[in-house]
Amino acid sequence: MESSTSRARRLRRNMTVAERTLRRSLRRHQLWYKFRRQRPIGKYIVDIACICPRLIVEVDGG
Repeated sequence: MESSTSRARRLRRNMTVAERTLRRSLRRHQLWYKFRRQRPIGKYIVDIACICPRLIVEVDGG
């Protein structure tokens, strides 16, 4: 069985177009917070997480 860390790495390599677009926008605007992509949190793997203010963003579809 695949561990959550290795699954998150695989998902980072194969991001959807919507995830890539959101990530590019977050990086371009240089916000104060650091956003992390495909982060294992507990038994879930979230698309984008900002750890400091405890924000999770799930991106589905276009």
